Amino acid sequence: MAGLATVFGSGAMTNSIPEIENNDLLFVIGSNTKENHPIIALRMIQAVRKGAKLIIADPRRVPLVRFAHLWLQHKPGTDVALLNSIAHVIVKEGLIKKEFIETHTEGFNEEFLKNLEEYTPEAGERITGVPKEKIIEAARLYAKAERAGIYYTMGITQHSHGTDNVFAIANLALLTGNLGKESAGVNPLRGQNNVQGSTDMGCSPNTYPGYQKVTIPAIKKKFEDLWGVRLPEKEGLTASEMLFEAEAGRLKAMYIMGENPVLSDPDTGHTVKALKELEFLVVQDIFLSETAAIADVVLPATCFAEKDGTFTNTERRVQRIRKAVAPPGEAKDDIWIINEISRRLGYNMNYAHPEEIWNEIGMAWPAVAGITYSRLERGGIQWPCPTIDHPGTPYLFKGGFPRGKGAFTVIKYKPSCEEPDLDYPFILTTGRMLFQYHTGTMTRRVKAIEALYHEPYVEINPEDALDLGIRNGDTVKVSSRRGSIVLKAMVTKRPERGVVFIPFHFREAAANMLTNSKALDPLCKIPELKVTTVNIEKFKED
Repeated sequence: MAGLATVFGSGAMTNSIPEIENNDLLFVIGSNTKENHPIIALRMIQAVRKGAKLIIADPRRVPLVRFAHLWLQHKPGTDVALLNSIAHVIVKEGLIKKEFIETHTEGFNEEFLKNLEEYTPEAGERITGVPKEKIIEAARLYAKAERAGIYYTMGITQHSHGTDNVFAIANLALLTGNLGKESAGVNPLRGQNNVQGSTDMGCSPNTYPGYQKVTIPAIKKKFEDLWGVRLPEKEGLTASEMLFEAEAGRLKAMYIMGENPVLSDPDTGHTVKALKELEFLVVQDIFLSETAAIADVVLPATCFAEKDGTFTNTERRVQRIRKAVAPPGEAKDDIWIINEISRRLGYNMNYAHPEEIWNEIGMAWPAVAGITYSRLERGGIQWPCPTIDHPGTPYLFKGGFPRGKGAFTVIKYKPSCEEPDLDYPFILTTGRMLFQYHTGTMTRRVKAIEALYHEPYVEINPEDALDLGIRNGDTVKVSSRRGSIVLKAMVTKRPERGVVFIPFHFREAAANMLTNSKALDPLCKIPELKVTTVNIEKFKED
């Protein structure tokens, strides 16, 4: 996507968190922001109180809906159809920013427009379940706003067509000129505290630090000269692909750091089987997670408060972290562990302090060359920051796209890999709740949280519950083509008829026992965690 490729590939926000309060239109899609990103949600609520309009697109009545001017309750997995229908209305009613399109974009052509013709509001209603009047209203609100920001999370990306969802979002921003200006943009909200920093540093199988492609010979040579080693010529495997290769016996060993795939990856049975097929499994973590429990070697690491370094947050802001307490027992910080493993494998890493590593990163990636530890002592700095006197970049693409023009993408709606049938009539979508975090490795050790929010549950619409003879608090069995779990029923209007929701924090009833490991996005290989077909029945003990 030319100038957009680096940003959307990185998952970084084009704009900044403080700018949210000055949006005059917020379009939140596939994000339970109030429970997953509560501080950002407070900014959104403040914007609404200052007069901004808020559109929520979500299959569930998430808490932020209470503040919304418009709620689009679309069926799980129909995001492309919804977004294309909104784009159809914007084009048809002449609400596009013509000058922006002519100056800063490419691909706004007959092929693109012909594709959008199919996605009338009526077609959108038929596919998504959202009334056509709401689709039209959403299009007008978004296109007529001067400062419109789109915000999304894994409700958009964790699909077999997640990349298409993101491109459809980018199309809306390009149609309306909502890039390259303050309080606008396309803003994915990262799910954990240093996910952005990890991807920035090259923790992807196809990039070196700074999203520099491993398949470009000149880039490869630059890193070979910097590190003094020969580097592979082809891309590596994604996390999903690794498990299939392990199951097939072609991947012999894995080193898992700060991840708990036994609970977070789809199809838990497949994940455990694949990990046990390995000849050697190493897990580096701060607690003995479910994954660490089946490892051959566990390396006890330090948490954020027990080490020095930097984290980079969702708005591209590099921030210092400082050691506040000594690590317990034999725990070592990540750098010490990696240094030692590397040395024993024959490549000497002699970094005495994280600052030395950061200085090397600045040599490898021009976008952070101007960020130094001395500058970070005064506060965080947002990349790009190419020189020592550069202030950092609160929002991207001011004045245009640095690597060319933003490209429109022709996107067609594709159904999810599983659709309801007689055997599995319900759509399961998974996610988080406010009081637990991810796989519960940390939060489930907090007694105050566990005292109140310790039980797994499945949200069921009241009409579905009535049909099934299920009451609030009943024990039910939820089954998919991969397995079954037993948990309490929560009868609530949050999901629509035919849709159920399970938070994935609870090992006792792991939602990912049910999800599909084989339904992957063809481009980035992210699994379809947000759409799984299931059956529900009252649980009867033998």
